[in-house]
Amino acid sequence: MKRNTKKYNLKFFLIFALPTLLIFILVMVIPFFYGLLMSFTNTNGMSRFSWVGFQNYITVFNDSRFWNSFGVTIKYVIACVILTNILGFVIAYLVTRGIKGQNFLRAAFFTPNLLGGIVLGLIWNFIFRQVLVNVGTKLNIPIFKDTWLADPDKALWTLIIVTVWQLSGYMMIIYVAGFTGISKDVLEAADIDGCNSLQKIVKIEMPLMVPSFVICIFLTLSKCFMVYDTNISLTKGEPFGSTVLISYNIYREAFNNHNYATGQAEAFVLFIIIAVLSIVQVHIGKKMEVEQ
Repeated sequence: MKRNTKKYNLKFFLIFALPTLLIFILVMVIPFFYGLLMSFTNTNGMSRFSWVGFQNYITVFNDSRFWNSFGVTIKYVIACVILTNILGFVIAYLVTRGIKGQNFLRAAFFTPNLLGGIVLGLIWNFIFRQVLVNVGTKLNIPIFKDTWLADPDKALWTLIIVTVWQLSGYMMIIYVAGFTGISKDVLEAADIDGCNSLQKIVKIEMPLMVPSFVICIFLTLSKCFMVYDTNISLTKGEPFGSTVLISYNIYREAFNNHNYATGQAEAFVLFIIIAVLSIVQVHIGKKMEVEQ
C-alpha cells in the first residue's frame, strides 16, 4: 500500500511539479549563479574573460555613481513604501464598509497594476509634459506651468507619483483580504464596549492586520528597489542624473558601458541589500503579530 502511495505521489510530482521546477531552475537558479560567477571576472560580454576575484566589488564600493543612485533610490523607496501603503490601506478600508459599487471601485483601483511599466511611463510622460503644463498655463497654476520632468527637485516625485498610483491598488487587495479576515465577533464586541470607528481601527483592526502590513511592506520594498522599466520610460534618469535609480544604474553599467562584470557585482550587492532589509522587516513584523 505504501509503495503504491509513493508511486502515486511520484507520478503527480512528475506531471505537475517537475516541469515548473525545471523552468524555475533554468530561468532563475542557473542565471543567478552564472551572474554571480561573472561578477568575479573581467568579462565585457563579448571577449574572453579571466578571474579577478573581488576587484569588481572593490570597484563598486568606490563608485560614486552607484552610491549616488543608491541614495536617490532610498529616498524613492521610503516615499513609495509610506505613501503606497497608506493609500492602499485607506482605499481598502473604504471599499470594505459596504458602500454602493464597492466591487467596481476595487476593480478600478486595481487596474493600474495591470499596465506594464514601459507603457505606464510613456503615458505619464505625456501627462507631465503636455497635459499638466497646458492645464497649468491656461488656469494660471504656477506649480504646473513648467514640466516637473525638467526640474531636478521635482523629477523624482514624478516617479513616486506614478509608482504609488500603480502599486496602491495591488496593496489594496491584500488589505481588503486582511479586513475581511477579521472576525465579526471581535468587532461586535468592540461595538458593545462603546468603541467608535477610530478606536476600532487603531486598537483592534490595525493590530489584527499586521500580517497584511508585513506582506505589503515586503512587496513594496522589493518592487521599488528593483523598478527599472518605469524609470527608463518616464525620466531616463534625467534631468542631470537626478532620477537614476539603482536598477537603471546597473543596466547602464552593464549594457551601455559594456562592463558586464561590474554590473553583475552591483546587481549582487543590490540583492544582498534587499534580502537583508526584507528579512529584518519580516522578522520585526512577525513579532508584532497578534492572534484573534
